[in-house]
Amino acid sequence: MIVLLSPAKSLDFSRESQNGLSQPRLLNDTEQLIKILSKKSSKKLQNLMHISENIANENEKRFKSFKINHDISNSRSAVLAFDGDVYKGLENSSLSEENLHFAQDHVRILSGLYGLLRPMDLIQPYRLEMGTKLNNRRGKNLYKFWGNRITQMLNDDLEKTNSNLVVNLASNEYFSSINKKKLNGELLTINFKEYKGDDLTFISFNAKKARGLVTRYIIDNQISNKLDIQGFDTDRYSFSEEHSTVDKWIFVRDFIPVTA
Repeated sequence: MIVLLSPAKSLDFSRESQNGLSQPRLLNDTEQLIKILSKKSSKKLQNLMHISENIANENEKRFKSFKINHDISNSRSAVLAFDGDVYKGLENSSLSEENLHFAQDHVRILSGLYGLLRPMDLIQPYRLEMGTKLNNRRGKNLYKFWGNRITQMLNDDLEKTNSNLVVNLASNEYFSSINKKKLNGELLTINFKEYKGDDLTFISFNAKKARGLVTRYIIDNQISNKLDIQGFDTDRYSFSEEHSTVDKWIFVRDFIPVTA
């Protein structure tokens, strides 16, 4: 089983690095992107990425100072560096050495800059969403740039781990970098919804956290059989057979509004 996650915009590089760190495997491609991005001014980055002036200034500095050699002086492991809602649900800072070893084999993080990351792969601070329309020698956006490279690497990982199942917990933006027709494995997409009265609704913030929660459930229990995922019941979620199909599962819960 390979679990797919999206990265996070929020980063935390203050955490100490662990043992067993690894190098991103598509650094040659990353270097090509950095050559393009490092030539862009803050204003151009702002327009390209639809970000604020402050964030554009920060990322201009990041791209210009980016080092292709990754080590603990300039990088942190991806699973600790990402700090968004998914990774709060994952409780990334509390992952044990055993957890990390399992995750290194069975969890993959999609990335606009790095393509496909293992949890212990070193990354440097960046902001580059997969949906960015960045002109490059392979096309007009990052989907064209990565082509089938991410899918091929994912297939290699499936083979190395004797897996035939990909559990998709990534957003549509990031999962669109995968060529489903060339994926050598069964695909299972999991999502999360909440009842507000009789209506079942999708709440993005809660769903992102839940993606991290179910990933942690898979890691903690070292799950290899997809049916065992249906036992996930953290934070009041339960598997809904009524709303699920063979390849698209839904976990539901009752919505509880936040009170002041």
